[in-house]
Amino acid sequence: MILEHYIPFNKEFLLEKQLAAFAKNPEKAADFKKLFDIIEHYFHYESFNLNRNLKQNYALFDPDLSEKERKRFIGKSNFSIFKETLLTVLERGNYYRIDQETLTSAFKESDLIGLNLAIDFNAFKDFEVYARGHHKAKEKVKKYFFWKREVEIEYYDRVLIYLNYSDAEFLHEKKVKLGKMPIDPGSIALKIFKRVPKNDLETIFPNAIPKMSIKDKMLLWVPGIFGGLSLLSAKVIPALINMYQAYQTGETIDLLNSKTSLNQGLIALGILSAYCFRQYNNFINKKIRYSKMLSDSLYFKNLGNNSGAFYSLLNSSEEEVLKETILAYTFLYQSEKPLTANELDSQIESWFKTQLKTDLDFDVNDALLKLKNIGLGIETNGKWSVLPLTRALIQIDQLWDSIFEYNQQHEKSV
Repeated sequence: MILEHYIPFNKEFLLEKQLAAFAKNPEKAADFKKLFDIIEHYFHYESFNLNRNLKQNYALFDPDLSEKERKRFIGKSNFSIFKETLLTVLERGNYYRIDQETLTSAFKESDLIGLNLAIDFNAFKDFEVYARGHHKAKEKVKKYFFWKREVEIEYYDRVLIYLNYSDAEFLHEKKVKLGKMPIDPGSIALKIFKRVPKNDLETIFPNAIPKMSIKDKMLLWVPGIFGGLSLLSAKVIPALINMYQAYQTGETIDLLNSKTSLNQGLIALGILSAYCFRQYNNFINKKIRYSKMLSDSLYFKNLGNNSGAFYSLLNSSEEEVLKETILAYTFLYQSEKPLTANELDSQIESWFKTQLKTDLDFDVNDALLKLKNIGLGIETNGKWSVLPLTRALIQIDQLWDSIFEYNQQHEKSV
């Protein structure tokens, strides 16, 4: 996989690492902590506004609301604004969209369930899958009978699936059956999962139906058809023909041999039938394992659905924004001279690699833009510096106070 912008460490851990630079100066360490707290509150307020925007413009398409409740938002919810805001939140949270080529490859392969799944994409007007973070782990997978082999499986840490369902008229025209899913045509479903196998992405689609693979069909039908025809033609049918012809002509037959031949054929057919049943039963067992995996995904891996997914997304995006901003400020503050964006990017990525044994693609441009927007970053001839801690505290305090200007306006009016 390519390097991601996602920073796989929580904000408290990174703050402790940055505070270590001020170990010899407790006063500066306290000021840095204060700066961190105010910046965190400011970004939390931004997330609050994003959440309100998302909920307002999603309500008309929320499958968790009743039809009566959704009607209240006709003319109030705007799909374009909702989609644009959702993409903003995903970008802030360092999610990236999984391209169609990767999805197609995942649909063809399977790491854990060993089962092909059919998905009727006519059910969706459009769908998108986003991921963030990845890791590898060793799992034991059943290969033959009781033999299990250990394989290395690649997982996505977080996956969001966006499903925009087609309207009722289109679904009827395409004869799409939504089954027993409590979803209304024209609604938009959002789901977040953790620890999803890269090659089993199809399991997070709600309308995925298990089907026999070509291998399963070959193992079931080829021995059944050819073995059955061979036994019938070699044993059963000749024995029955001989018995019938003897009955018609009145000739005597070797009844013992005929019965033996017939019984052998019928026993062989029984064995063949048992084999076919076993192969079919293997497929049924795979379906049961898939159902168990699906149940586990819904119970243990699901982190949020529909409007409930907003909180998980906003929390992660808020934390990513905060981590990027604090890292960029700290490295620029500690630098003896202004740095270009590339120099800052190289220093931070090198620090992650040497100190935390982690390779990532730090989103330096986004971090510098955030510093500039909150008044802490200064660009001069392509080089960046930051305000000293004391001035930075004054600036960020003024920024926070400017959010609520009622008292200032009231004093002026008085």
